[in-house]
Amino acid sequence: MYPAKPTVSIVIPAFNEESVIRQCLIGAIYQSIPAHEIIVVNNRSIDHTGAIVRQMQLEYPESPIQLLEQSDTQGLIPTRNFGLNHATGDVIGRIDADSVLEPDWVETVQGGFADPEVAAATGPVVYYDMPMRRWGLKADDKMRQLVLKLARNQYHFLFGSNMALRRTAWESIRENTCLDERDEMHEDIDISLHLAEQDLTIRYIPTMVSGMSARRLEDSPKDYRYYVNRFDRTYKAHEINKRVLKVPMIIFMSIYYPMKMIRAVHSARMGRGGVA
Repeated sequence: MYPAKPTVSIVIPAFNEESVIRQCLIGAIYQSIPAHEIIVVNNRSIDHTGAIVRQMQLEYPESPIQLLEQSDTQGLIPTRNFGLNHATGDVIGRIDADSVLEPDWVETVQGGFADPEVAAATGPVVYYDMPMRRWGLKADDKMRQLVLKLARNQYHFLFGSNMALRRTAWESIRENTCLDERDEMHEDIDISLHLAEQDLTIRYIPTMVSGMSARRLEDSPKDYRYYVNRFDRTYKAHEINKRVLKVPMIIFMSIYYPMKMIRAVHSARMGRGGVA
């Protein structure tokens, strides 16, 4: 007799995400295998984020959409933790409010976690508001596999826009994850490192694909550099000093200006009614 497939919860932290939360939920709803639950954690939004989620609960009464309010503390990490702690699925998917899951995402996650040794998993992303999306997905996949190879598979980093972890794995590390009250680190890499400290297996699954926005490219050069340097600050918090882990930082900094220009041209074309 085959073991039952693990149930998959989807957790979406949200702060002022009225422009993207609907498309995010549509992607989470229309899955080849339904999610066990879809949890939006609203963190003191002052826009219509909460109202849009409530409207979608009415539009899709058969879908397990939950809206939770995390109002005690402002910030991604306490909001993320609140959602992960309330999830009841065997596996907890964690995505961003601008993520748009591929229709087989839940099914792929279930397949990946059929191996009981897998504690967490991540996959590539496709930037849906950039041109040449298929090429971009291949490039993102190759970059992540290159980093794994250079790190000799010692460090497997989760990506916050497209990740999942077994609920028991989260329960084993949640008291130790960094709160990062000064907001200086990459919270997804922090989770990855805490999992590694427990010798828990993280797997990269190339077919576990999520769409996400390239809106980070709209940051000023100063803000973008601060974002990229979160890698370094996260490593230092864990007392890790390996040169190979600088590779993602180098890649992200090297693509900023050319990709920013491509995005600007693409946005201008779309504004004139061009074809994506």
